[in-house]
Amino acid sequence: MNRIDQRFSELKQQGRKALIPYITAGDPAPQYTVGFMHALVEAGADVIELGVPFSDPMADGPVIQKACERALKQGTRLVDLMQMVKEFRQTDTTTPVVLMGYLNPIERIGYENFADQAASVGVDGVLIVDMPPEEAEEIGPLLKSRDLAAIFLVAPTTSNQRAATICAHGEGYLYYVSLKGVTGAATLNADDVAEHLAPLRGMTDLPLCVGFGIRDGVTAAEVAKVADGVIVGSALVNRIAESVDAPETIAGQLKSVLAEMRTAMDA
Repeated sequence: MNRIDQRFSELKQQGRKALIPYITAGDPAPQYTVGFMHALVEAGADVIELGVPFSDPMADGPVIQKACERALKQGTRLVDLMQMVKEFRQTDTTTPVVLMGYLNPIERIGYENFADQAASVGVDGVLIVDMPPEEAEEIGPLLKSRDLAAIFLVAPTTSNQRAATICAHGEGYLYYVSLKGVTGAATLNADDVAEHLAPLRGMTDLPLCVGFGIRDGVTAAEVAKVADGVIVGSALVNRIAESVDAPETIAGQLKSVLAEMRTAMDA
């Protein structure tokens, strides 16, 4: 069983919801990323989304855009992410890791090469923001044959017909985008999220995880009441941005932010 499926199965048995932090690999420099990943697990992370730095992250707001710029300035490449995951796996063999990013860097190294490397180092899932199911005909089978979950996004503007197509192709979990806009934008409404998740429950058995707009323990707890998982990115990446001149303090700050959410969700 894929680590993602295993983790959600365990959480369901425990009556708990998944806490899924996102950080951009290589931000503020590549040597810190693995330490950040371990810190997030210590603070209560159930799955880690590791962002692949890209020059044009169109779905992301200024916070994550700047994180990508910092990582790219440090020379972070997709091959470096593979080494980060490999190093992480030396001491953590159970926490699922999802690579999240855009199609261009994957196309550069080739679909099969990417799938082989990801599987060999211990990646569990792939979320390619700008790859809808219709365009996954080539890479999809390569991921599936290597037990790599292809994770897709559903937005508030997605029609039921379109959502059904996405659900039919999705694996691991479904990423529901809670807001119209980019990451880190606006504030979410948990009642509105619940209303949009309801029809999805009838389309898929996949865990429904909600991202965009999760800022603190209060919003994390509200979303956890209606979703199977809470995804937090900008709130963490913003802490990294605020401390780029004192990187040795960042791991502790990430733990503090995530631990507050974990406590609120479990209360």
